[in-house]
Amino acid sequence: NSYQDISLITAEFNTDVQISEAKQLVKDAVDKADLPTDLPDDPVIQDINLADLPIMYVNVSGDYDLKRLKEYADDLEDRIEGLKEISGVDIVGALDPEIQINVDMNKMAAAQISFFDIVQTVGSENKTISGGTVKMDGVRRTINIKNEFTSAEQIANLIIRTPTGGSVYLRDIAEVKDAFKEQESYARLYGKNVITLNVKKRSGENLIEASDKINALIEDMKGKELPADLTITITGDQSDQTRVTLHDLINTIIIGFILVTVILMFFMGVTNALFVALSVPLSMFVAFLTMPALGSIFDFNFTMNMIVLFSFLLGLGIVVDDAIVVIENTHRIFDNGKVPIVKAAKTAAGEVFLPVL
Repeated sequence: NSYQDISLITAEFNTDVQISEAKQLVKDAVDKADLPTDLPDDPVIQDINLADLPIMYVNVSGDYDLKRLKEYADDLEDRIEGLKEISGVDIVGALDPEIQINVDMNKMAAAQISFFDIVQTVGSENKTISGGTVKMDGVRRTINIKNEFTSAEQIANLIIRTPTGGSVYLRDIAEVKDAFKEQESYARLYGKNVITLNVKKRSGENLIEASDKINALIEDMKGKELPADLTITITGDQSDQTRVTLHDLINTIIIGFILVTVILMFFMGVTNALFVALSVPLSMFVAFLTMPALGSIFDFNFTMNMIVLFSFLLGLGIVVDDAIVVIENTHRIFDNGKVPIVKAAKTAAGEVFLPVL
């Protein structure tokens, strides 16, 4: 896909190809490609990871200018990125500060000064350099000399030497002002300008916990680090849908458990129906006990997620079927051969062990 000033190429691979290997192959191909030498930027090769998609959007707005909103958004960004569940936060709609030196061409020509002279003067003054070391209390300490600009006025007061041996202030040939870069991203909510924080979750972390911590963090910062009249709105929270699905799954498991027990009472009696019903929580209990042990042995990380819950839902029917088979076989052996119940249960379970497994 080619657009104004940019071209995008998407490469798709089969599922048996490793991501790292595919990425390296693409990089090698780009290096060998006959590309123009005057490209403003080098080609960027990156893999598309669904985990990098934002899990929520935090919108900051209020009766403040964008510069002040950007300061509040930066504070919020630092705090959110400090959470272990968050991998990063992108800011959209903010203004990036920029010092503009708008040169008057006629005055610059009259002073016989070039753009290179201005760039060199500004660059040589705005530096942090090492001043060597000094011995203090038996320890040699490094000295850094910081001479970075903190305001546009300092830049405007720079003195530039002319070829004739004279000097001129930068403010005499140019207007220096504290401004912003040309805005390249915009964010609007309900028709108003906002600054939006795109929050990305770290892969493998709990989505619901991340959402809860961010909401608690915002409530804690309001009125303290952030003004009380600052409006912070959360949109696109993916945890909302996850919570609904999670509750639906849990409710389905509970309802299925109850229905199975009630229906089996009509065909197997109350006692046998309760035995079948008990097989479900007991099986899940054993699963929760064994999964961490298996995880430590095979170096797996078992987590409670949607796949696990769906597996429990599917396993509910399988466990009930197996329990019915074992109990019915136990009754057959117990009734026909007049075998003691304990021995009948062991024999019955042994006979159907392989199909149940």
